[in-house]
Amino acid sequence: MRRSNLPAELNRFVGRAAEQAALAALLGTSRLVTVVGVGGVGKTRLALRAAAGAQKRYGDGVGLADLATLRDPDLVAHAVAEALGLTDHTPRPPREALKEHLSERRVLLVLDGFEHLVESCAPLVRELLAHAPGLTVLATGRRPLRVAGEAVFPLAPMGESDAVALLAERAAEAGAPVFPGGARGPDGPDAIPGRKPSEVTDAVRELCRRLDGIPLALELAAGRLPLLSPEQMLHRLDDRFRLLADGERGALPRHRALRTAIGWSHELCTPGERLLWARLSVFAGPFDLEAVEYVCGGRELPPERILDLLGGLLAQSLLSREDTPAGPAYRMLGTVAAYGAEWLAALGDTERMRRRHRDWYMGLATWCELEWFSPRQAEVAARTDVALPHLRAALELCLELPEDAHLAQHLAGTLWFAWAGCGRLAEGRYWLDRALALDSGHQEARLKALWVLGYVAILQGDGTAAVAALHECGERAGSSGNALAEAYATHRMGCLALLTDDPARAEELIGRALDSYRELGELNSNVLMGQVEVAMARAFRGDLEGAVVLCREVREICEERGELWTRAYALYVLAYAAWTRDAYGEARELLTECVSVNHVFHDLVGLVLAIELLALVTASEGDPAEAAVLQGAAVPVWDAVGVRLFGSASFAGPGELCEARAREALGAAAYEEAFREGRGLSLDAVVERALAGRRDPAGGGAAAPRPFRTGRSAGVPGTRKPAGSPTGKGGEAAG
Repeated sequence: MRRSNLPAELNRFVGRAAEQAALAALLGTSRLVTVVGVGGVGKTRLALRAAAGAQKRYGDGVGLADLATLRDPDLVAHAVAEALGLTDHTPRPPREALKEHLSERRVLLVLDGFEHLVESCAPLVRELLAHAPGLTVLATGRRPLRVAGEAVFPLAPMGESDAVALLAERAAEAGAPVFPGGARGPDGPDAIPGRKPSEVTDAVRELCRRLDGIPLALELAAGRLPLLSPEQMLHRLDDRFRLLADGERGALPRHRALRTAIGWSHELCTPGERLLWARLSVFAGPFDLEAVEYVCGGRELPPERILDLLGGLLAQSLLSREDTPAGPAYRMLGTVAAYGAEWLAALGDTERMRRRHRDWYMGLATWCELEWFSPRQAEVAARTDVALPHLRAALELCLELPEDAHLAQHLAGTLWFAWAGCGRLAEGRYWLDRALALDSGHQEARLKALWVLGYVAILQGDGTAAVAALHECGERAGSSGNALAEAYATHRMGCLALLTDDPARAEELIGRALDSYRELGELNSNVLMGQVEVAMARAFRGDLEGAVVLCREVREICEERGELWTRAYALYVLAYAAWTRDAYGEARELLTECVSVNHVFHDLVGLVLAIELLALVTASEGDPAEAAVLQGAAVPVWDAVGVRLFGSASFAGPGELCEARAREALGAAAYEEAFREGRGLSLDAVVERALAGRRDPAGGGAAAPRPFRTGRSAGVPGTRKPAGSPTGKGGEAAG
């Protein structure tokens, strides 16, 4: 797994020294610690601080699972797996993969915002802790998980001195120091002329008391200090308390204080800011400006005003800005979003806004599918990753509404590249199964979901489900005259034949599909992958020259189009051909490109195939010990993929030859020792080792790293609007 996915702190952590020390001590003695407290009290910030401080104790890393954005309890295990960097391609339940993954690892798992999912979260935590003795869980929520062995850490609001320090710090950041000397006190350099320190300090302290020392309330207040003095704020708070007194007599004071601060901030917003706040509540995670302009814009909120209104909400600490792999984005805290959702419901506009949100992200998915076959492939992967909470929300809405079942099928099928190309087979299978369980009455949407399900099931090693889905797709497509969907079904049946050691039938079926694609003008990553699969079938039948011709053509087309993913599979075949010519340096260079690209896209199938062939190349170069290490490193990756080498004797050939050569050179004991070393490596360590270049066995050290390419840069270039994408032939929109 990756070492940590904890976010960087966006501003200075203030106060809470005693709480930090107590929580750190508790993490040292308890395997399950739950930080509980009211909304806005700072549970997440403190937990992330504690997790960052404890990282060195967890040799296999720290993973943060943000559960606050989830609505579907069945996705909790998927979210935890993603947080831990676990890519599992098998059809087994995610919790089984998690138990196996964590069983011998020392990991800290942070579960943030679980309270609305406690019924599914608690049993998962209980099961994981029972099966993984090296696992520690740090959770945050408004109530305990109530799991045996849980140590509950109640987080109270800030004491007066910490509260004053936080308010002063955030006010200074906003350009409105509350002390005559600014955040650093009465003697600071940015003094306020004409104000006595005692006057300002008394007002600030009273303001902190009125807000009950709740950090979120204090930060919202700090965002208003450029416009209002502390005394003016106190008067307005008095008005708010009187307003809420009748309606919230039973509310706890701290709940009332937070609701007061949020409601008071709401009143101080302009009408446009209030409306935007309400509409932003439909977003399930970080969102960008273009999404806001489409989802929230309209007659009352012209798109050209959105940026200024976002700036206003940002200045008042109602939004935060963050950098994501797909570019800058905004986020609204759950407590603030919940208040906005109440206003949106009061306006009677919730359903319409949820539909607009869904429509934008369906459009984004369509754009990403088209742009997958382009130089923007790495950008597509990054944007899909960031948009995942929103895509889940869109799928959930489609599944909630019977009349939108066809949209669920279409969206689940459109995201084939996210499921198969970006290492999310298990989640893709979940959505495809749910969507296809519905009778949508829309043939084309169902056909697309069926061939994608067949593809996913093949890669998971579930041949029975694959055959059922592809047979239905072929039958329906044939009877309805949908030649393109029929070609995709035929193609994937050929893929299944390839993986089950029937290369002649694979070449026949995939060749037939390729003929149909040409007749229909279809050209994309799937079509080129079919050509690579035919090349593999030819290689298995002894026609290596024919395989090379096909893969060189694929490489050329991919380089013209900037396509990386399919190109990596073509390079794998070309690397094998180079090895047969004893061109080991060429084979290694091609394979390091494969490893690099497949790691970027989290494609474990392509990655592990390349690592196994690289082991054979390494043995042929005269380093059997390193070859054995790479072979051992491939084992846990295959465990995550499913059946090792798909159970195929054809794909197993290079590995068997490598093992025979390495055992003969090293002896059984030394081979097993190196093999065990490889099994203990993390995926990132394996990739780093594979990319480092050939060692010098005589010298016992590593040579200077060999440079490697990934075609066009795998970095994320600038973004483009979905509406601006091309809509002609070439997208994977079949069926």
